[in-house]
Amino acid sequence: MVKMEEFPMSSTNFISGYKVVENKGFVYGLTVRARGIGGDIGAGIKGILGGEIKQYVAMMEDSREESIQRCIEHAKEMGANAIISVRMDSDSISQNMQEVLTYGTAVVIEKE
Repeated sequence: MVKMEEFPMSSTNFISGYKVVENKGFVYGLTVRARGIGGDIGAGIKGILGGEIKQYVAMMEDSREESIQRCIEHAKEMGANAIISVRMDSDSISQNMQEVLTYGTAVVIEKE
């Protein structure tokens, strides 16, 4: 897993203290996850009683991290050392499947 300190990412069009010297292009990372039957049963009970559905929270956190890592790998393959203008999107594909997409612009940065 690549840490933020090792591969800078920003939701803005810049990274403080650095200048963009080359734009490598659009990058993305995508994952699709399905809820398991245990999660669906737990969610059904929580739906009746109320409260946070921890199984889904964990699934979405894992999905988010996986999509970020895939986006970073895509950028590295293009020769970038950072990603700017990072965005995330999530949507249901079916009743029990969720997609998480991370995307942005792969760039080469240098310290100012």
